[in-house]
Amino acid sequence: MRRFFETDERWAGLILRVTLGIVMFPHGAQKMLGWFGGFGFGGTMGYFTEKLGLPWIIAVLVIVGEFFGSLGLIAGFLTRLNAASLIVIMLGAITMAHWPHGFFMNWSGQQQGEGYEYHLLVIGIAAALLLTGAGRWSVDHEIAARLD
Repeated sequence: MRRFFETDERWAGLILRVTLGIVMFPHGAQKMLGWFGGFGFGGTMGYFTEKLGLPWIIAVLVIVGEFFGSLGLIAGFLTRLNAASLIVIMLGAITMAHWPHGFFMNWSGQQQGEGYEYHLLVIGIAAALLLTGAGRWSVDHEIAARLD
């Protein structure tokens, strides 16, 4: 159990997790709360289950993973679990929606949808956090210290 929370006091984990948490929070808030032009929990559930055909439990896990996972990353709480969740969510987004549109995001509005470059960045940052842990000023660090 200690290994799950274990981390070091380096700045890299802090920078990576807070940056990823801040970037992911608006996406999670769109899905959970309807903020930032999103459809909220009900609308997102409808889209995921009816239009994309996801099982309801997967749809719930995506919404919860993005919303609470981003907050957990910012606090450095359950960092490895949140990072692993985002990797799975981003792999799912690539395979279900973004792969056909190629690598690049739709910067010029000329594509039918968005590419997967953003998702690869999220996967890379989350993978680094999965390996290193939360870093400096994290709840995980405090939990690991108490497990000794």
